[in-house]
Amino acid sequence: MSHVFAAIDIGTNSIRLAVVRIEDNNHITTLAQHREMVRLGEGEFATHRMTPEAIARGALVCARFADVARGFGADEIVAFATAAVREAENREEFIERVRREAGIEVRVISGPEEARLIWLGVSSGIELGSNRALLIDIGGGSTEVIVGTSEGYEVLESMKLGAIRLSNLFFDTPDPISPELFAKVQAHVRAVANPVARRVQQAGFDIVLGSAGTINCLGQVVANYTGHAEASPRPTPSPSLRGGITFRTADLRQVVKLLCRLPLEERRQVPGMDPTRADIILGGAAILLTFLEQVEAERITTSERGLREGILVDHLLRQEGTREQFQALSVRRRSILQLARACNYEADHAHHTAFLALRLFDELHQLGEHTYGNTSRELLEYAAILHDIGTFLSHSNHQRHAYYIIRNSDLLGFDDTEIDIIANVALYHRKGIPKKKHPNMADLNREERRRVRVLAALLRVAEGLDRSHLGLVRDIRLRREESPRRFILTLISDAECELEVWGVQNNSDLFEYVFKAPLVAEVVHPNSIELASSAPTSASGAESPGAVPDRSPEA
Repeated sequence: MSHVFAAIDIGTNSIRLAVVRIEDNNHITTLAQHREMVRLGEGEFATHRMTPEAIARGALVCARFADVARGFGADEIVAFATAAVREAENREEFIERVRREAGIEVRVISGPEEARLIWLGVSSGIELGSNRALLIDIGGGSTEVIVGTSEGYEVLESMKLGAIRLSNLFFDTPDPISPELFAKVQAHVRAVANPVARRVQQAGFDIVLGSAGTINCLGQVVANYTGHAEASPRPTPSPSLRGGITFRTADLRQVVKLLCRLPLEERRQVPGMDPTRADIILGGAAILLTFLEQVEAERITTSERGLREGILVDHLLRQEGTREQFQALSVRRRSILQLARACNYEADHAHHTAFLALRLFDELHQLGEHTYGNTSRELLEYAAILHDIGTFLSHSNHQRHAYYIIRNSDLLGFDDTEIDIIANVALYHRKGIPKKKHPNMADLNREERRRVRVLAALLRVAEGLDRSHLGLVRDIRLRREESPRRFILTLISDAECELEVWGVQNNSDLFEYVFKAPLVAEVVHPNSIELASSAPTSASGAESPGAVPDRSPEA
């Protein structure tokens, strides 16, 4: 049985669509590929707001692409937005308009997450062998830099340097560009990119790859300038990159001088130039040339693959029960554990709380009290692991510190909404009822706010179940009684657990608000009841025993 999947990449300059049919054997057939230049970030980087015209253009294209995808029978449409939407103060206006006109949810991703997906897209289409590759992707609003091997990435960086961003700030003129102005822009790029360039040089690389429209356009112009598609012999060994153009930094430098001497209209006529990119090409060229010089790279090979393909690969890896899928899941889990460890979290308590929260999740699902699936289960687990990391700063109001740390961390593998949900679930693990009027809930829609309330209710009870931090509650059972309606929570333990019973009683307010019935706790000995097959881990700080085996869609 096959299914049709669509990926929409909402970039600062262009919006791209890919529609594919995926067979059970993972065979992929491309059904459609489209690209529309919308200039979503036009004028934004000075005002930090998308213009009404840009929002209208972007929403219209998204609606058309969604119609195309549905016309091919797409049963899932995923839309990721990058720098222009990420940085806009009025991004919710755009997201809501796309939701209304296209009927799709826009997932805003961080710069490092964008870099990870780009690396997935490009590296999955080449044979790196034993090479360590430096990948540069220049978008309209940001530039992603990755160093990786066939085993994965080693450096993952995102810089606020983009072709539209720099062109709007420095080259917003149809006239030729003076050498002095171009040198000024290069100085700006060097200042921003210096820390990243040092990391790249420390990591080392054998080859350089370039992706996205700006670099591919420059590759075509250089190829025409030099008279052939490959300006110089490729180094040995080299990646297998079908359709790529390899060109030298020295030749790029000469082409940049030529482009600077031309007014905009003549620039559009340069052989190999995409006329729609002529007004922003020098902004992108300043980034590429400067960074190649900073890391002392002699040549670069272009790739047609990028974020759109990365979204597809990420989807494939998450859907199948393969080794690759496990590695894709571990991106999210590894990111969570790295943050937890950086904050010196109490591993035993965190993972035991996660286990108990997931047991509550499963018990309530069996009772028909919620219909959430594995995605929500996974977010609950991660919120439980991170719920106390705020004590790293101060125990007083540590839930607020936890929210701030999670919300402002570049957690890889997650979009902004998922991070927002994790942060809010951790925030409400002690007290309060999540409400629309709370500023921290402002970016979540009605269903997402409901999900926060449900997951936070479970985490709050789970926290009470390990009130002593001694792991005394080995497992739980939950049953529902009618007339009157109430929930009986059975704590399975060979200890007295007075503190845990007290913890449940004092932490049941949100649970009772959400599920509209009292929660009563009782204790039984393990010998009198069958324990769950999952059991808490020991004090190793290893992965939670309630780890989600897959990331299937919500029930």
